[in-house]
Amino acid sequence: MELTNDLEEALNIRYVRLHFTLVFPEDCVLPKYKASALRGGMGEMLLRANCIRDRKCENCDFETECIVRRTMYSKLEKESAFAKDGDSVGYVIECENYETDFYAGDTLEFYLILFGKTIVYFSQYMNAFYALGMNGLGRHHARFQIASVQNSYGDEILSQGNVYMEHYKVQTVADYVRYRLRQIQLHELEHKLVFKSAVTLKYHKEFLQEYNMDAIIQAVKRRISILDSFEGVDGDALWEHQYELPAIIEQKHRRVEVPRYSSRKNSKMVLKGIKGYMQVEHISEDLMPLLLAGELIHIGKSTSFGFGRYRVR
Repeated sequence: MELTNDLEEALNIRYVRLHFTLVFPEDCVLPKYKASALRGGMGEMLLRANCIRDRKCENCDFETECIVRRTMYSKLEKESAFAKDGDSVGYVIECENYETDFYAGDTLEFYLILFGKTIVYFSQYMNAFYALGMNGLGRHHARFQIASVQNSYGDEILSQGNVYMEHYKVQTVADYVRYRLRQIQLHELEHKLVFKSAVTLKYHKEFLQEYNMDAIIQAVKRRISILDSFEGVDGDALWEHQYELPAIIEQKHRRVEVPRYSSRKNSKMVLKGIKGYMQVEHISEDLMPLLLAGELIHIGKSTSFGFGRYRVR
């Protein structure tokens, strides 16, 4: 299996995937949904360190130069039918550890994926998580230290307080898809999509209550289109290709509700989705690269909170 020229061009989206390991110096209680807590805490620390206009973003005369805007709500390089300026499209936080009781010396791992222009703001994200560790995570203010940050190959970018930027490797989504294609060719394929986190999708103007293959394919296309707009890449040809829809043999899912608090809007809200798996009859060779791209970039709503991650088994 190989990438077509059109897909290769559409997947010329730069990214860095950072593997964080946190260590807790004392016993503590953490939120169940840590991706949401980490995302909220990161945003709060960025605001505390950088906002000079009382968080009134709508009327801020420094909006075009704002570090919080550039890291959290980056502008798109070109217009998109599926996103608007102000959406959180430049990063994803992944953390699928749902334990709440941690003890002194315990560690927590999570991933921060930066896309496009946000890649250059590594130090801002690092400082935000360092400050969050000092302030504490969640409503119990669980303090932590950053033990290490690694790249996709396991090389240390941050270790024992030292930063090694030579290990800060920028890749493209096309690179990731080629890597996964090589993996799949070495193993027997189950033709199953396992959702590692909840996914929130709209299909025909209704939120999905069960998995639908056409909705998932359309969601991957939309997400690629948004990231192309973020990068200024032309991925329009991707929409001209019609993919064969594999029949769903079996699916299991459950509803998930993730509470979150927006410090910028000073309001509580609940993120909703479904989580589970779907087994399909057969994934064709032309569809496989598209679905593998979706693994990395996430699909649906609330991707910055870790929603929409799946794995092709």
